[in-house]
Amino acid sequence: MSFKIDRGLFKYDFIDHHAILCVPVDADVKEIRKRYLQIARRLHPDSSFTESAAQKELGNELLSKLVNPAYEKLSGDRTRAEYIIVLPQIGKRLVQESTSVTLNTDLAKQLADAPNIDHFYKTAIAKLAQTQYDSLEQALQVIAQASELNLVYLMRSASKASPAPPPPAQPKVQSGTSEPNTPKNTPPAPTPPKEDSIVEQYVRRAQSLIDKNQFAQAKVELQDALKLEPKNSHCHSLIAMVYLKQNQLKMAKIHFDNALKLDPNDQTALQWKPKIDKALGQQPSDHKVTSSPNNKDKQPDKSGSGLFGGLFGGKKK
Repeated sequence: MSFKIDRGLFKYDFIDHHAILCVPVDADVKEIRKRYLQIARRLHPDSSFTESAAQKELGNELLSKLVNPAYEKLSGDRTRAEYIIVLPQIGKRLVQESTSVTLNTDLAKQLADAPNIDHFYKTAIAKLAQTQYDSLEQALQVIAQASELNLVYLMRSASKASPAPPPPAQPKVQSGTSEPNTPKNTPPAPTPPKEDSIVEQYVRRAQSLIDKNQFAQAKVELQDALKLEPKNSHCHSLIAMVYLKQNQLKMAKIHFDNALKLDPNDQTALQWKPKIDKALGQQPSDHKVTSSPNNKDKQPDKSGSGLFGGLFGGKKK
């Protein structure tokens, strides 16, 4: 039995695992696992909810072909990280192709105009999840509906992150004439200070939270920054340090790897990734680095403070 869904993100040759589990696209591992167990209990052939042999077969097919693969993708550290990095790019692509995007459900259309997008989106997803697999014959339609919500949410998030258009050009003044209504010898107006980009604001807040050892909040800020700029090596390196402080070595390794792919000379990643590889029982990866006395013959930390000793500590340069 094949399950074909041609609405929402599925329409664009993308398997929407979040829609299959009916969880928000920013759901954490704990939330994903909790939702998976709820669905697995419902669809398992031994479940008391399935009354007939046909229902048991359909439930087992949904579980094995849709739900289990979705959970495997979203529960693994590396696969989830790679999958989540792709989502903002899809949102940007859909914004560029917005004329071809069609919405079939009232919920998705309401989300497109909702003033508080995050609240409306998460409330709608939670409501769909309550009855998603109650009727197995209608399950694909509910998945498609959830995927339309994900599509709209990603598009609106991408639009919100787009830079503002440049100001209109000032009219040119012909040579040999003075600008109208501008007194002679008037000094030029001072250049306004350059505002930080949205990503820089996220990073600045994250760094402040890290300094206060508020790592969970810092991680949220950096995840939002990476949604906007998934190829920002500094963000990858910084969030890797946050995962390191939280003892999530696999996630730290993923982001240090990403940082080094984007910037082979990232000093933080070069310092900590070999230690993580060693802790995980892996051989450190070789990365080409511009010759620098700071990188020459580095010795492992023997201070006795362990893998996490000295993180964000010491004198600031």
